Amino acid sequence: QVQLVESGGGLVQPGGSLRLSCAASGFTFNYYNIGWFRQAPGLEREGVLCISSSGDSTYYADSVKGRFTISRDNAQNTVYLQMNSLKPEDTAVYYCARGGYYYCGGVGEFDYWGQGTQVTVPS
Repeated sequence: QVQLVESGGGLVQPGGSLRLSCAASGFTFNYYNIGWFRQAPGLEREGVLCISSSGDSTYYADSVKGRFTISRDNAQNTVYLQMNSLKPEDTAVYYCARGGYYYCGGVGEFDYWGQGTQVTVPS
């Protein structure tokens, strides 16, 4: 059974940092791209970052460039989202999802999703 479990969310003050984790199981983790997405209240879900099976990163959201980075630890079947310089507009539920192979592509390639973890940055 494919499972993706996010953790690490919480409340952090503007300018602070937070690291989210996505623990995967039930598939050969290192073969797959893994993406992070987020959905803020009243807005559509948007892609944030994706990391390919080879470790290359793709930014989906210009607003997080220079602040967020994605990494993976294949030995631990875990993908991380390091979030720095957090802003109130980063408040959202953050999801990780399993993608395809090789280069990261569009949302259509993601077939399994975690339940999400809440990140709140108060204004």
